[in-house]
Amino acid sequence: MKKQIDRKTLFLGSCFALITTAFSFSIRAGILPVLGAQFGLTAEQLGFINSMWFLGFPITMVLGGVFYNTVGPKRIMQFAFIVHTLGVILTIYAGGYILLLISTLLIGLGNGCTEAVCNPMIADSYHQSNTVDKMLGRFHMWFPGGIVLGSLISKFMTNLSLGWQLQMWVVIIPAIIYALLFWGQRFPEPKMEEMRSLKGNINALRNPVFIFLFFCFTLTATTEFGTEQWVKVVLSASGASPMLILALITGVMAVGRFFAGSVVKVLGQPGVLLIGSILATIGIYMFSSFTGMLGYLSAFVFAVGVCYFWPIMIGTAAKRVPKSGALGLSLLGGVGMFSTSIFQPIIGNWIDTARTTYSSMGLSSNKLELTVGQVTLSKMAFFPLILIVLFAIFYVWQRKSDNRAKGDIARSIPI
Repeated sequence: MKKQIDRKTLFLGSCFALITTAFSFSIRAGILPVLGAQFGLTAEQLGFINSMWFLGFPITMVLGGVFYNTVGPKRIMQFAFIVHTLGVILTIYAGGYILLLISTLLIGLGNGCTEAVCNPMIADSYHQSNTVDKMLGRFHMWFPGGIVLGSLISKFMTNLSLGWQLQMWVVIIPAIIYALLFWGQRFPEPKMEEMRSLKGNINALRNPVFIFLFFCFTLTATTEFGTEQWVKVVLSASGASPMLILALITGVMAVGRFFAGSVVKVLGQPGVLLIGSILATIGIYMFSSFTGMLGYLSAFVFAVGVCYFWPIMIGTAAKRVPKSGALGLSLLGGVGMFSTSIFQPIIGNWIDTARTTYSSMGLSSNKLELTVGQVTLSKMAFFPLILIVLFAIFYVWQRKSDNRAKGDIARSIPI
């Protein structure tokens, strides 16, 4: 007799796995300037280190989607725990640039496994109750929620002059918890035959909606993570605390994602994405223009904008292209992280170039760093600006599609 599926424990384990990802993101963001100073690294080199976090993510996320039905989610998560642990330990004992690259890549691999397993597992667990948007929103709220905790822990430990190595040990705590929660659990199986078939998954990838979401994910992910990962560097001279800015952004996102199901009921998935792109553009523009206390207002607007990008994009694929299965959801998240990986050193280069340019013009100290940060952020605003156009098209497209589907349902009901 098969063991009963305990979806509450599986969901809780998924949340702690995502908190591990969030801690690795926020604590590394907090110690980034320290690593640069200790090992004599340029912003571009720090960008390459960051890119390993985002590069490892899509590798295991895509492979996890491909082998989800054959290898099984349990073994994938066991691998995640191993590389999470190795990545943290290697970071702590790294003696320079190369080992920091490798250790960050290992952590990224563990994070990718988490997304590859937990998204389809939650979609399968709550498919019949029609609460996928709600539960995916509550699952993904723990990424920003974990970043809030990680940011505050990093700031608190830094204020107490506790070393960056000790801060990295904190990442191990939620990893141990998720490993214990998943121990001995049975994972749910996909409800549709096509979702269990790799061939069926691949065929579904040709769906125009999936192709559209695949392209848009490169921009939504870069908008969210590109801004967050560099917040301490680009806002260091803005008059607002960068780590408090990061905590505010992710705190607002966590609260917003908790109510994702209710927001989608009112605005619909395409409507949420369109409004989010508008607010994200306004938020980044405000970041590039305002200083002091207005930086916190900018953070609030930006956070509301990017809040629903990740969970609603995943939920849209799960609802509108369900036959893509675990592979489809993994590919979406994978391309988002891969594109962010590509842009990390590019953003670092923007910072280095701006610093050289404005330094040669006579700017120095805080004035120089403020100008560099604002110029970099103004360039990053183009990502959500493009999304406004794309999601406006998607809104009209899917509104017509949804109206046709409602009409078909109405005609099929006997009078």
